[in-house]
Order: sequence, then structure tokens, then C-alpha cells
Amino acid sequence: MALPAGVRRGYALGSVATGTFGTVPGLLLLPYLTDTIGVAAGLAGLLVVLPKAWDVLLNPVAGRLSDRAGVRRPFLLWGGIALAVTFALMFAGPANPVWVVLLFLACATAYAFFQVPYVAMPAEMTDDPAERTRIMTWRVAVLAVAILISGATAPLVVDVAGHAVMGLYVGVLLLAGSLGAYVGTRSAPRVGATVASGTLAAQLRVITEVPDFRRLLTTWVVQALGIGTLLAGTAYVARYVLGDPATSSLLFAAFVGPALLVTPLWARYAARRGKRVGYVVSSLVLVVGALATLSGSLVGLCMAAAVAGIGYAGVQVFPLAMLPDVAAEDARAGGASRAGMFAGIWTAGETLGLALGPGIYAAVLQVGGYRSAGEAQPDGALLAILLGFGAVPAVFVLLSLVGLRGYSLDERSPA
Repeated sequence: MALPAGVRRGYALGSVATGTFGTVPGLLLLPYLTDTIGVAAGLAGLLVVLPKAWDVLLNPVAGRLSDRAGVRRPFLLWGGIALAVTFALMFAGPANPVWVVLLFLACATAYAFFQVPYVAMPAEMTDDPAERTRIMTWRVAVLAVAILISGATAPLVVDVAGHAVMGLYVGVLLLAGSLGAYVGTRSAPRVGATVASGTLAAQLRVITEVPDFRRLLTTWVVQALGIGTLLAGTAYVARYVLGDPATSSLLFAAFVGPALLVTPLWARYAARRGKRVGYVVSSLVLVVGALATLSGSLVGLCMAAAVAGIGYAGVQVFPLAMLPDVAAEDARAGGASRAGMFAGIWTAGETLGLALGPGIYAAVLQVGGYRSAGEAQPDGALLAILLGFGAVPAVFVLLSLVGLRGYSLDERSPA
């Protein structure tokens, strides 16, 4: 069943919130702790990971609650409002690690109740795999814009007006995306089976026994580790390798910008070759781009980031289109919908991967002898900054493809 174009665009607006929250903390929170507050790199990495680890437990609960509620949209509204407010407060309060951790925990909680129902919706909005690909093409295009705008401008706002103003600015972006998705999907249909009964533990057990979901989830989580590590390294490469913190915005634009052009092309590739093949190919393109960042020059880094960005676009489109296929097939075979639970486990894995990424990068810095609070860095730290930004993410993305072997639900979308 094809959806009205307005519903596709309305749904995609939620990516303003997911893209912004998925990007800005990874770019700015670790440097804020190490270089503004003066927390040691290893401890800062732990502080960044802990609130996100909470979501690993919370997201399946949010999924089950949204399943039982029978509606998804109210979660978009109230979760989005809470996310925007708590993010702004995180940087508006005292420059204290305890305050930051507590507010980041609140942000993570609010985000769970927005993101999980949001991710669950495509499996219930249409029963057509081709339409789900079109939905994700719109979503990833808006995601690229959101990542580009938030990732490029948030560091500039910090440089010009400080962290408190940046927090307010990002809070406005989060609120706009949440409200946009809530309003834009008001006419979206809901198709599929009734909600599955049973306890949370029983539903978790059933879902984790779905082979295609296990394979897809494993790949997604390991790739999230690599992407989270890459994002965490952007500010450090700009400051210590290129010598200008402002170049972080340029690197980010080079990474995300190509997605605006190639996302529709990846969708066409899926129509011809299938989603799984497209996922593998785009992942390999991302690996090549990540390895090329070891050049260390501004021009070389920007070119490498552009190649990685082409792969990144596909790495977003394909798995996000494959997940609702898996959930819908499970509902068809079992006669009951568990879309919220699928989304809850999926986003828990994504959250864990993206949260551990900065922690892994911080560990690489620690091994390299990184000095906190903006001091001059030894050669070992400079090497660690580059390796953590390029080689480490490439290894994670390459290893992730092992998990995709045997994935069977690979329907091609008609052009």
C-alpha cells in the first residue's frame, strides 16, 4: 500500500530529532568533559557511556509499552518535548560532571520514549516492502540534513556563544523534529496484526529467536560502534591534527553532504540488487573512506570523509528498510505484531553502539597518552587521534558484515 507523499515527508521530519541527538553528544560531550570541565579522558569516556547504557535496558520496555498502548504518535510528542528540555538544561547548569551525567541520563530516558515508537511505525504504516524503502529514503535524506546542520553548526555555536546557548539551540532543533513527526503522521494508516500478548520477558525471548533479526541486529550494533568512534574523533582531529577547531564543521559537512545526493541512488540500487547486497556494498565504501582519513591533511581528510559519507548513506538506508520487513514478516507468520519490541531491541543496540564509540575513542586516547584540558599533545596521542578516527571505525564496519551472512529476507523493491 502506497502512502501519501505528505505522510512520508511528515514521518521523515522525526529524523531531525534522531539525527541531532545521535550526532551532537557524540561530537561535543566528550570534549566538553575533557577540555572544559577537565575530566580525565578515561573517566570522561565512562561518564558518556553510563547514561546511554541505561537505554539498553529501557528501550525494550518503551517498545513493549508502546505496543500495549496501541498508538505510537503520543510518544513522539511527549518524549520529544522532554528530550528538548533536558538537553538544554544539561549545558545550562553548572560545569560539573555529576550534573552532566544526571541530565544526560534524563535525555537518554526521554529519547527512548520518542525513538522506539518512531522506529516501530513503518512496519505498521504499510504492508509493501517497496514503500518501506521509499519511507526510509525520505527519512535518511532528512537525517542527512539534520546531521549536517546540527553537526556543522553546534560546534560553531559553542565557539561563538558558549555551551549554554548551544544547548538551547540544539533543544529547539529536537523540539522541531519531534513536533514535525507528530503532526506530519496524523493521517498515517495502521495496518497489520493485533498486538502480541505475553510478558516482556516472553516477547524478548521470541524476538531474539528470529534468525534474520539476530543477523541484522548484530551487524547494526557493530557498525554503530564504528560510527560512534568516528564521530567522537572529529573534534580532536580538527583541533590537534589540523590545528583549527573550526575545521570540524568542514569535516562533518564533507562526511554528511554526499548523503543528500546518493541516498536516492542507493534506493535504486536496492530495487535492482536487493537490500542485503546494497548494505554490504555501502559498508565497504564506508570502510574505504574511513581508512583514507589516515592521510592527515585537510584536503585528504575531506576527500576521504566524502567517500565515507557515500557509504554512510547506504548504511543508513538499507538496515532501516530491512528492520520493518523483518517485523512485518514476523507479524504475518505469527499473527501478532511485536513492532515496538523489535524497535526497542534495535534502538537499544544502536544506543549501546553509539555510546560505546566515544568510550572506545577515549580508551584509544588514553593509550596514546592524551593530555586533558587542551594541552599540547605528544606524538603518541596524535597518532591515537588519527587511528581512532579512521582505522578503528573501519575495522568495526568490516567485522560487522560477518553478522549479515545468512540473512534471507531480501525482497527487492520494484523500481
